[in-house]
Amino acid sequence: MTDKPTFMRAEIDEAADALARQLALNGERLAAIGARLRALDPPVAVTIARGSSDHCALYLGRLIESELATPCASIGPSIASLYHARLRLNGAAAISISQSGRSPDIVETQRAARRGGAFTVALVNEVDSPLANEAEALVPLQAGPERSVAATKSMIAGLAASAGLVAAWRGDAALIDALAALPAVLAGQTAPPPPAIVEALADVEHAFVLGRGATYAAAAEAALKLKETCAIHAEAYSSAEVLHGPAELIGPGFLIVAFMPSDAARASMELALVRLAAMGARILKVEAGGADADDALAAAPAGAPVLAPIPMIHRFYGVAEALARRRGRDPDRPRNLSKVTETL
Repeated sequence: MTDKPTFMRAEIDEAADALARQLALNGERLAAIGARLRALDPPVAVTIARGSSDHCALYLGRLIESELATPCASIGPSIASLYHARLRLNGAAAISISQSGRSPDIVETQRAARRGGAFTVALVNEVDSPLANEAEALVPLQAGPERSVAATKSMIAGLAASAGLVAAWRGDAALIDALAALPAVLAGQTAPPPPAIVEALADVEHAFVLGRGATYAAAAEAALKLKETCAIHAEAYSSAEVLHGPAELIGPGFLIVAFMPSDAARASMELALVRLAAMGARILKVEAGGADADDALAAAPAGAPVLAPIPMIHRFYGVAEALARRRGRDPDRPRNLSKVTETL
């Protein structure tokens, strides 16, 4: 393992400050957007994003459905940019999420959603960008510059902004208070990744990363980070789906990383893990609370179950960064990736 400092590690450590900045600067803006959404009372919501931002959108969609009982779907951006479909979204809410705000397909799909009658909201880090400038409502992520190709603090900022949008939309004072405490929660996660876990994963080539409910988005993001920083073939699944076709791939020692829910989904996920272990899988749980162990990575508890994935992915980022270095890779500069991917 190289001890060379990485931008990724520095940006993981900056996430608490970025989140504190977001909460300090966006309160009135979010309250106004929430009031407008309550007045609109959209029958459906849609999200527009790619990459890590799409994992934020996955998290946002779960919250919109579970906390607001409003159906939410992800729109494939190419439906507007390549196929030029005329979206019919009259009365809907369309939420775009992006770090750069410059990817042509995301920008064009937001335009199509607005032309189709949707109220458009953009969660964007670069506020001087086409996506930010063209949205009807803007939520700046306030993450600041991010130099590592592997997005970390901007992803955490996107998750927090998603929760903040839902809290404002619902008028949920308890969730708003729990969000206010989150920067201190992240700042308290100073323990390095357990060396035993990093060493145990050093030779892994394939893995499943599981979640359920709100933690499924964290699982999807963790799988992406294992791919882009460590060159591990990791695939994310809901624990409700993995026992179908994917389970056929499991044999002795096959790695399962499980982002454990803190809500009603936990019991069913525990049952799925028992069955997977019986097939020979090696289970690494990412837990809210508890202590680190050879088979468990402990994240600080959040003040609300729906916020649990944020400290969990923050802690896992440290594992991904250390594991990349252990495998002789530079997480800031993957071989085939660049910071901004402009898709059509």
